[in-house]
Amino acid sequence: MEYNMSFPREVDRVKKDRIPTVICGGTVEYHGPHCSYGCDTLIAEGLIKKLAEKKEIMIAPTIYYSPSSYAVADETSGTVHIEEDVFEAYLFQIFMNMLDAGLRNIYVVIHHQFEQENLMPMTLSYMKAAKRATMRYLEKTQGRGWWGSENYASYYENLGGGDDPFSWIKVIPTMSTEVQNSTGYDHAGKYECSILMSLYPDAVKLDRLDDIDHWFTKSAAEASTEIGDEMVRQSLDYLEKRIV
Repeated sequence: MEYNMSFPREVDRVKKDRIPTVICGGTVEYHGPHCSYGCDTLIAEGLIKKLAEKKEIMIAPTIYYSPSSYAVADETSGTVHIEEDVFEAYLFQIFMNMLDAGLRNIYVVIHHQFEQENLMPMTLSYMKAAKRATMRYLEKTQGRGWWGSENYASYYENLGGGDDPFSWIKVIPTMSTEVQNSTGYDHAGKYECSILMSLYPDAVKLDRLDDIDHWFTKSAAEASTEIGDEMVRQSLDYLEKRIV
């Protein structure tokens, strides 16, 4: 089920049954001469589309332009970088609208710069916007002092559950630390190219690998769909358990 192709009847059922609404947080970023600019986004989208074959979710439109950063290459490389403050303000508006609409089980799934689940600028932008939007929504709908009111006397009992407002929007990686340690994780190298090849074979052109010499792309020569298939399998197992 896709949000942009849905009608009020479908969205009402998503809200009533708390069916997960999933947003892929993407980038347009240089990944060497052999790997498409949409690599990180395509990995997230490919996994979520496969997840939708296994369990019911509503896939919201992907957010593509983001704080990619110029860590890998400069502004002439084709990377599109959005400053973090600008991006966070944009996300805040999206999350506020989703909360106003009544969605209460939202997931953002990110592949970009999420090694060992470390918090990097793009991920932090999503997390900050989510918490700010939740706080603003609660103040708007329940007034200032909402947390201290008797209505929230059970706040600590509900932490982490569906009735915890700060669990309404969750930001998670495509691959948990455990999956990364099991399969491998890199940037445009053996592992990232393998998982991308498994999901979108046309997004990797290994015959172009020698066009430009980078230390971080050398291992891509060892990429294979067999490696990628296993990465996809483990990532899907993790996402199926995580997105509930």
